[in-house]
Amino acid sequence: MNTTGSQSQKPGLKKYIPGIAWFFIVLVLVCTPGPDLPEVGDWFGKISADKFIHAGIFGMLSFLFMYPVGVSTVDKKQKLNWFIKIAIATALWGVITELLQLFYIPGRSCSVLDIIADCVGAVLAWATSRYLFLKRNYSPRFLSRI
Repeated sequence: MNTTGSQSQKPGLKKYIPGIAWFFIVLVLVCTPGPDLPEVGDWFGKISADKFIHAGIFGMLSFLFMYPVGVSTVDKKQKLNWFIKIAIATALWGVITELLQLFYIPGRSCSVLDIIADCVGAVLAWATSRYLFLKRNYSPRFLSRI
């Protein structure tokens, strides 16, 4: 027991609900069979928007799990460690989802470029969280009620 009164608290499970919900949304998206996906037309392939979507989806996934840690009272070193762990876990989840698509989802395939985009999203979330919560000490007031 800490008697000095400077005990830091980890965020409660309730603050991770957005990240958990987004995780399941991503799972549904990546497990949708190819023929069930909507047609997007020729413009989609020309600008490779798919890679930006992958980076955004996995970046958001990372950030939604980093955010509760970032606004918690744990010290900066612990926050950085958690940000790194979350980014690595998200990147691994990107690899796993591509393998799921390759072996188990009809009409879907595995793409190394998609894996790279997923990892880029996780790294961007890490960099954003590091900047917001470790450099700027961002702390929103509206989350104090959660």
